[in-house]
Amino acid sequence: MDAAEQCMERLGLQRFSMNDVASQAGVSRGAVYLHFGDRATLVAAVLARVATRFVESSEAAVRRRRTLGGQVGEAALFIRQHLGDQLLTLGLPANDESLVATLMTAQMTRLVEEWVDFWQPYLGDAERRGEIRGGLDHRQAGEWIVRLLLSFAVLPAVTFDADDPDAVREFVRSHLVQGLAP
Repeated sequence: MDAAEQCMERLGLQRFSMNDVASQAGVSRGAVYLHFGDRATLVAAVLARVATRFVESSEAAVRRRRTLGGQVGEAALFIRQHLGDQLLTLGLPANDESLVATLMTAQMTRLVEEWVDFWQPYLGDAERRGEIRGGLDHRQAGEWIVRLLLSFAVLPAVTFDADDPDAVREFVRSHLVQGLAP
């Protein structure tokens, strides 16, 4: 996986090959195929790994907040502040290749399901505190949050300063979580 990630960063998603990965890892091409089956499976595994690493890294910031609006706000802020981090993202060499765009267009159902699962305890706590309406479908609400958070990575802000932490938090508190409120 490390070798595949390094090859993707060096060559890009379109140009790297299973041979490149095998060479980088110091194993045979057959060994790479044995573990991943095909190139698409390897790409999906690396993208899922990077995206999961990113989401897990945000958890400490999210947990510090006591309300759902604050938690989603911290997640949005984390996304805005860490999009270019080498440790948390996959630096792709081509201008037309972006990790977020690739994640959004790839068959990443399992990954989105994991992100939806990430929000389930926060939604349960928010319902117990009366922040969201009772009986709300927590899976759908989790998907709503994930979709909104992804927008912070790919869409420019028009009505607020996306580089101002307080503005991001206020935008989320005022608008994004409001649809879940009682």
